[in-house]
Amino acid sequence: VGMAAPAALQRSVVSPAGRHTASLIFLHGSGDTGQGARTWIKQILNQDMAFQHIKVIYPTAPARPYTPMKGAFSTVWFDRYKISNDCPEHIESIDSMCRGLTDLINDEIKNGIAKNRILIGGFSMGGGMAMHLAYRFHQDLAGVFALSSFLNKDSAVYQALKGNESVLPELFQCHGTADDLVLYSWGEETNKMLKSLGVSTSLHTFPNLNHELSRTEIEKLKTWVVKKLPVEAAKTN
Repeated sequence: VGMAAPAALQRSVVSPAGRHTASLIFLHGSGDTGQGARTWIKQILNQDMAFQHIKVIYPTAPARPYTPMKGAFSTVWFDRYKISNDCPEHIESIDSMCRGLTDLINDEIKNGIAKNRILIGGFSMGGGMAMHLAYRFHQDLAGVFALSSFLNKDSAVYQALKGNESVLPELFQCHGTADDLVLYSWGEETNKMLKSLGVSTSLHTFPNLNHELSRTEIEKLKTWVVKKLPVEAAKTN
């Protein structure tokens, strides 16, 4: 049969209240699902993260063997040799998922959404995935957000940005100082590296926050989202 096209990713969608003119793709952390991430945010905010004009898409990663779990199947965006910032990246699984997520971006473009009206980001591994997707393959997206995320020390993202001259998507990063899974220093180092390679970055620090999301953080993210994807004035003929 040759290489079968990857099956479309399952997704949970929060439709905009009004006219759809922009899209936000939120990638869950390892072992979670799109629906799980949406529910988690809904519990924190007491309502969906919803907008007047922005469609929010929570895709689910396909289950695959995951090395840090001794090869057990898990819904992860890519494999890792270990949860550390000083080992090689599992580039083959990262690149294969970049193709699947590119299909998702293209679906939005087919729906009439301009590429610079699409934001991508996520929590933990989802944020790492988003940085690979945007900075290596889709440098014309509106922006990237990474919550409690990191890139490995010699990440392919850094290699891709060396000598880059074009304007890159802005990065919005949040990280808790008490994170004991993805260390705050890993997130900070990722931020510094991307900044040195020409990315406009911000890093919001949350004292005493572990590997989790907080209400303040999501409210800050929402404010940034609307700044990057403002309501478009209705076009008059």
